[in-house]
Amino acid sequence: MKRSEIVIGSRGSALALWQSEAMARALESAHPGLSCRIEIIKTTGDVMRDASLVAIAGKGVFTKEIEDAMLDGRVDVAVHSLKDLPTELPDGLTLAAITKREDPRDAFCARPGIASIAELPDGATIGTSSPRRRAQLLAWRPDLELVDLRGNVDTRLRKIETEGLDGIVLACAGLRRLGLADRITEPLGVSVMVPAVGQGALGIEARDGDGDILELLGALADAETTAACRAERAFLEAVGGGCAAPIAAHAWPDGDGQLSMVGSLATDATRPPMRGMLTGSIANPEWLGQSLAVVCRRS
Repeated sequence: MKRSEIVIGSRGSALALWQSEAMARALESAHPGLSCRIEIIKTTGDVMRDASLVAIAGKGVFTKEIEDAMLDGRVDVAVHSLKDLPTELPDGLTLAAITKREDPRDAFCARPGIASIAELPDGATIGTSSPRRRAQLLAWRPDLELVDLRGNVDTRLRKIETEGLDGIVLACAGLRRLGLADRITEPLGVSVMVPAVGQGALGIEARDGDGDILELLGALADAETTAACRAERAFLEAVGGGCAAPIAAHAWPDGDGQLSMVGSLATDATRPPMRGMLTGSIANPEWLGQSLAVVCRRS
């Protein structure tokens, strides 16, 4: 029997709710007569707001409680920032759709008077709790002083003033989705900062035996973004990292049925990352991601 209602599990942050509401609207538009309801669920990452990502390292700190609610039948689907979704999902759940990607780059957001990250004075203080961002920033500017930064997007932006920071690094996608694109001082290209795996895309998770819902969610999938993110997630799985590891990868369609991909791999956030780049068939994205992992390890 076709479903008339879908319950979406979501974190309670402004960005998570924006993402869930956007997917609800897209589903209702694609399937007239369908109604979507959002249920807010707190995750470990939400509760431990004052802990660094390293301190709460463990796969799924922003997803586990929502996944439990799906398995219990309390909610039907979950909308995740794909960069937060582990490559290994719990038994009974599947990645049902990957949406068209927003701007995948990282954003440098500076205090007044600084026009780019290159203009930062020696010893400038930058806020970020991401080991991936830390490793790449220090490889480019070892003089920078990096401080932990947790909280939702608005909280992090306020800390530029309240904690006297010279700037912070966030994802362009989140800022754009929240109508805060004007706070982006400079989008960072991959030569400076390789994005997180899946950054800018949304991953829609559902029960793998729920055929009616999986069919409905298919309308949200974007083929090119899906291929690129499959390559990125294969890279992450091949190197054995999670969201708290200094690992980065970004793939993009390069014409003629090809994907190009850049990867960055560090043993910890204080060591220069090993980088690599590779091109392969868009029809076999997992091969591309796995092959690039080998290249990065050898570099």
